[in-house]
This record gives sequence, C-alpha cells and structure tokens, in this order.
Amino acid sequence: MTPDVPTEPEPTMPLTTTVHLLRHGEVHNPEKILYGRLPGYRLSERGERMADAAAAALADRDVTYLVASPLERAQQTAAPIAETLHLSIDTDPRLIESGNWFEGKRFGVGDGALKNPSVWPKLRNPFRPSWGEPYVEIARRMTAALHDARDRAAGHEAVCVSHQSPIWLLRRYAEGRKLWHDPRKRQCGLASLTSFHFEGDRLTGISYSEPAADLVASSPVAAEHGA
Repeated sequence: MTPDVPTEPEPTMPLTTTVHLLRHGEVHNPEKILYGRLPGYRLSERGERMADAAAAALADRDVTYLVASPLERAQQTAAPIAETLHLSIDTDPRLIESGNWFEGKRFGVGDGALKNPSVWPKLRNPFRPSWGEPYVEIARRMTAALHDARDRAAGHEAVCVSHQSPIWLLRRYAEGRKLWHDPRKRQCGLASLTSFHFEGDRLTGISYSEPAADLVASSPVAAEHGA
C-alpha cells in the first residue's frame, strides 16, 4: 500500500483590481472665484453632460464600488454612474478638495487677491505650500482612500469621484515624484479618469483617459486648477 504523499497547494493568483479616480465636471462659477470647499457650487449644464459622458464610459466596466467627495459637485458627478450601474454612492471625506487660504477669493494678479501685498506672505513657500493644506497630507489621505476603495472592490473596479489637485497629488505620490509642481501642467482634465491598476495590493500601472474631451475643449474653465 503506497502511503499518501502530501501535495503542495495550488498557488493562488493575486486579484486584479482597478480604481478609477474621476475628477468632477465643470462647475457653475460666474464669479470666477476659487471656490474650494465652499458649499453651493454645483455642476454647470455642461458639467452635467460631462458627468453623463463619464458614466457612459464606465457603463460596461466591472465597477462594484462607487464613492465620492462630500462636496456637491462630486456627488452630482457620481449620480449618473450610480444610476447607470445600479450602485449606491458612499461618501469619503478624504476625497475632498484641497484646503486653500484663498478660498472664496478671486485668485489673480490683476483684479484678484494677489494685488494685495498683505496676502503675499501666504505665497512664501510653494513647496509646502504655505497657502493651504500641505501637499504630503493631501497625498497621504488620498492614498488611504485609494487603498480602501481597492479593498472594497477587490477583483473588480471602483470609482472615486474627487478633485483635480488631490487626484494629481495622489498620482505624483504613487509614482514617486516630487509633490511640488506647476498647476498649469497637471494631466487631470474635467471629468477625466486617472486609473490605478493593482495585482493584489501591488500597484502595477496608472492610465489616464478623458471621456468628456469634446465637452472640455469647449469649456471656458478647462484650464482652471484646484477645482
């Protein structure tokens, strides 16, 4: 009689998961102020169409978890995705817009806050930055939110609706780049998707797409940053 020989268990493949960071659509902002975390700033009509375009781009994806910043424009952008994919919208305060001292002000040299010398000390350190929430704190809270979404959607896909600056800082942090940067060179357009691809808990790649590119091209605020 041949004794039983123990067999090695079959190795299990790590789960493949994608987390999409979706920037909200265009906001109705006729005053042209830096609205930041202020309440009452909704999507414009074009912004609503951008949200619909993002939802259409995600309609055939294996999205099982949807979460958004608590700000109204992010919740509005998440709404058509929730309707299309029959998902509820979770809210994560870690996905909120970056804190900024210039919130509620027009930010510019000509007729904006920068013409007042009393505010210039707020600009003394662009590497932190001195005018708002430190870059590293934004990157760390966004990283925590990213990994929580990955865990919630393990083996599938998740969508996190957030804001330009936090998404861009998360990407730079994940890629090991310096967090200080020129805001004019961010690759994070309105209603764009910055997608983080994982094997298990290991990040294997980051991709980028703009499902509302045609609408962004006609938007007067397409170059707006920190929104």
